[in-house]
Amino acid sequence: MTLATPIAADAGVASLVQNVDWVTIAPPVVAAVTGLLILVADLFVPAHRKGFLGLGAVAGLLAAIAALAPLRSGDHRTFCLTTDTATCSYVADRFTLAIQLLVLGGALLTALLSLRETRHRLPAGEFWFLLLSSAAGAALLPASRDLATLVVALEVASLPAFALVGLRRGDRRSSEAALKFFLTSVTATAVTLLGVSFVYASAGSLHLTRIATANVPGELDTLARTGVALTLIGFAFKTAAVPFHFWVPDTYVGAPLPVAAYLSVVGKAVGFSGLILVAVIAFPGYADVWGPAIAVLAAVTMTAGNVAALRQRADRPLSAVRLLAWSSVAQAGFLLVPVAAAGYSSDDQIGSTVAYALMYAVVNLGAFAVVALIARTHRLNRISDYRGLYATHPLTALAMGFFLLCLAGLPPGIIGLFAKVTVFSSAVDAGLGWLAVLMGINVALGLVYYLRWTAVLFRTPADTPDAAPAPATASGTAATATAAVPAPFAVALALTATAGILLSGYPQLVLRFAATGLF
Repeated sequence: MTLATPIAADAGVASLVQNVDWVTIAPPVVAAVTGLLILVADLFVPAHRKGFLGLGAVAGLLAAIAALAPLRSGDHRTFCLTTDTATCSYVADRFTLAIQLLVLGGALLTALLSLRETRHRLPAGEFWFLLLSSAAGAALLPASRDLATLVVALEVASLPAFALVGLRRGDRRSSEAALKFFLTSVTATAVTLLGVSFVYASAGSLHLTRIATANVPGELDTLARTGVALTLIGFAFKTAAVPFHFWVPDTYVGAPLPVAAYLSVVGKAVGFSGLILVAVIAFPGYADVWGPAIAVLAAVTMTAGNVAALRQRADRPLSAVRLLAWSSVAQAGFLLVPVAAAGYSSDDQIGSTVAYALMYAVVNLGAFAVVALIARTHRLNRISDYRGLYATHPLTALAMGFFLLCLAGLPPGIIGLFAKVTVFSSAVDAGLGWLAVLMGINVALGLVYYLRWTAVLFRTPADTPDAAPAPATASGTAATATAAVPAPFAVALALTATAGILLSGYPQLVLRFAATGLF
């Protein structure tokens, strides 16, 4: 590991030149370089060979994930101050590695689900460049330890996502979703930048660790508290916390389904990473401001998301996607609970959020993979279209049922149950009994719509008179018996189902984050 160290220009004079540890920054750099190479290659690759660009993107993401292996000790850092090598802009600790694994793994599964889309409906070169650029920014964000790098990483992750949502040319719903997503995200960025400027003005530094130890003059305390609140509000937009969630349903419905899956997992990871970094590392002295605020956000978010998901009708067009969208809002509420608990106890509570996020990423991507598969034959993608799925595609139905049970926190989805227990425990340990009770009520609400959808999967096709017909047949079943599962979908389903089963059998793989400190 190479730290940024001073280089003597002459006796007693320290240079501002820094050494860069390329191994430490390899994961986001590999993703970014791969995106640039694919964008250039798109100019020369003939139309009938554009599929190789997707394979190149998958290979680049695999290489970025492999680049995490040398960093597994969790003690790497670079871009440090030459006058204080303990203050760095890029830190690869255990928190960073866990989120980078989630982000790059989520981008990889998104790439697998997008291989067929880029051959027929989406411009290949632009899509892969935007996806890899967004993944690079998302991988950079959890390693950022100063506010400038944090904001830049946030925008690098967000700006390509706007284009990904609206990349279906001529699709009115896609364009509308992209516009709504753009406007809300720009608003969030503006609020965040205003908060950052207030924090910098009061603390005199952009580095998170220095902000935490800054001696803010009494006359600037109100400015500092306002900056803390505005910064957290900006990240609340990114996490889809209520009341900053209104862009989620329309964006998920209008975006290509692989992109919706990406936003539900990677986009959420970006928001939570930033929220955790600024709250726990930069603003521990203002826990009396952000602790209660995040606790209220968690309560309102999980409740509003579950109530809206309960109201989804099975025969409504695109109800499957809308239910997953509102489910993601409710899950955001659960993810906020340990962050709120950290404001009342210690930052060890953050491990529960990381453990829950890893579980959620695996099973939610798996659920979106099934939804994208069914959308190939049922454009309306209603929940009622999944009736009889077990009769035609038993393995797909079993996988979807498993993913839904994990999200609900019921066996055999053991990892979902344990993840919810760790989040519940964090609230109890922090003395937030009212929030723990409300969480228990919301878990019960979630059971209703998750089990309702699971039951639909195993009904006989004869019980589905209102199912949407597939394009080539008048049958009302969830899918035609002759329709084969494309190889990329099969791989994505196999990876997510295997990971979910492995985590349910050995939950310590992620729950260990809840038991140990990450910073």
